[in-house]
Amino acid sequence: MIVRVWHGRVAAQNEKAYIQHLTRHLFPAFRTIDGFLGGSLLREGRADGVAFMVVTRWASMEAVRKFAGPDVTKAWVEPAAQEILIEYDRHVKHYEFVAEISGAGHL
Repeated sequence: MIVRVWHGRVAAQNEKAYIQHLTRHLFPAFRTIDGFLGGSLLREGRADGVAFMVVTRWASMEAVRKFAGPDVTKAWVEPAAQEILIEYDRHVKHYEFVAEISGAGHL
């Protein structure tokens, strides 16, 4: 499994708009891509706005290419999101999934 990680930041007043954009438009579109396994949206409230980390999981780099195109390191940021983002990564990071730990003492 491949984990794709991207960061962006919005002004506090745009937090809800960005969350809605991801949950109503982008995440549902991901579901149509063969090899998409899931994703998470993480937030951090900061003095200069709200920082987000988008973490998506893919079956393979080939699946990532179906979404991102041939240059998998280039961030894909829709124009609607660009309008409300103060700053965002132009490139993404990819990691190979190695291990996971479950809660309640189960390894």
